[in-house]
Amino acid sequence: MTPIEWNGVYTAITTKMTADDQLDLSLQAKSTEAQIAAGVDGIILSGSLGEASTLTVAEKETLLKHTVATAAGRVPVLLNISEGATAEAIQQTINAEKWGADGLMVLPPMRYKSDARETVAFFRAIAQATSLPIMVYNNPVDYKIEVTLDMFAELIEESNIQAVKESTRDIANVSRLRSRFGNRIKILCGVDTIATEELLMGADGWIGGLVCAFPAETVAIYRLIKAGRVSEAVDIHRWFLPLLELDLNPKLVQYIKLTEAQVGLGSEYVRAPRLTLTGEERANILKIINDGIAARPVLPIISPA
Repeated sequence: MTPIEWNGVYTAITTKMTADDQLDLSLQAKSTEAQIAAGVDGIILSGSLGEASTLTVAEKETLLKHTVATAAGRVPVLLNISEGATAEAIQQTINAEKWGADGLMVLPPMRYKSDARETVAFFRAIAQATSLPIMVYNNPVDYKIEVTLDMFAELIEESNIQAVKESTRDIANVSRLRSRFGNRIKILCGVDTIATEELLMGADGWIGGLVCAFPAETVAIYRLIKAGRVSEAVDIHRWFLPLLELDLNPKLVQYIKLTEAQVGLGSEYVRAPRLTLTGEERANILKIINDGIAARPVLPIISPA
């Protein structure tokens, strides 16, 4: 098992599909290799961007085993757990460990808005079912359940709950977590548009979406900030921002897959009910993408963090 440090850039990688709606494992491997070559610190499979809700259990197994083999220990590979029932979440957790995952990202219960007691019990049950390290995904904006500081105080009694994907969109929450828990909980920003700001406030890492298409630029921002070269990082961030904003739309999967296709790291194929973009919407998104590609910055030389 590849150890997880919970530092750096983790790619919330898209799930590559063929025109006939099958997993495109050769393109998945190409994408994974590009991420690793650019210096990312981990790969997260089957998240929201990975179209988790449309994947079968068999496809998740294939995707995980294939990516673990491709990564070959160079970076850890995590599987996302996003289920409605605690029993099913536990089963998927057991599966992930059996299939070779290095760690888990876990969402709160899907489709039911659990209260604080229920949410803590849900995460604890999963943690107690595995030895794998766990990152809690805290995204009350999209999933309507907030994991508060008091809830984290209970959750960290489980030693394998080690990190949070911080997606509250409140930059101050980085400071709140650090002040309350020190380094006991590693903090990784999960919102592309404010990752630079959260890293400057002391976040340990960045779980990116647009990193799927622009891994070198994403890694550069992280490494420059950690090296104290903030103005250089901010320059790249300002170029990147119109592209990063594609991550905030309900159609982020379609937008980011189109971006990957334009840079040669993916295809536009998505799984229904999602449909590929057409018409004016596609033209507008392509303009944002192509304007960004045309102005792509020359990256400075940076030593690994």
